[in-house]
Amino acid sequence: MNQLLNDIKSKMELTCEKLSNDYAAIQAGRANPAVLDKVTVDYYGTATPINQVAAVSVSEARVLTIQPWDISVLNAIEKAIQKSDIGINPQNDGKVIRLIFPQLTEDRRKEIAKEISSMAENSKIAIRNIRRDAIDKLKNKKKASEITEDELKSGEKKVQDLTDKFCKNIDELSSTKEKQIMSL
Repeated sequence: MNQLLNDIKSKMELTCEKLSNDYAAIQAGRANPAVLDKVTVDYYGTATPINQVAAVSVSEARVLTIQPWDISVLNAIEKAIQKSDIGINPQNDGKVIRLIFPQLTEDRRKEIAKEISSMAENSKIAIRNIRRDAIDKLKNKKKASEITEDELKSGEKKVQDLTDKFCKNIDELSSTKEKQIMSL
């Protein structure tokens, strides 16, 4: 039973971690290297993350500078950014690429806040699915007479407690990110 609880706890932690990483990639009117985490470049036939072929740095509050270690990959990086869904046009000066983040409008802030809420809800759904699977496993163990009725009830309560804890954690992450976006 402890193994099952450890498994669901680690799955729930991964869900929260993924949400946190997704939030980091949201454009907030500031330059943030995390927006490039999902963008890959064709580097000698291999899809490679930008941060593995170039130095990515924040040169000003709203400017991200990408300086490739191998200058021959500069155009490939530019094309990869244009094809991605980050919505910023790269500026290539032949040596470095600059991404200039536009100032957020009120409408765009509200749109991002809705996106944040949606992502939080999807993460909660994932947490509840983990709970459902865990409770099903406990019930199957009860049917197979591997655990008693009391152990089943105790296990269900522990699973629910973990679920509540991680849903609260998701709410806190979401609330913090929404406040950050709306205060820009």
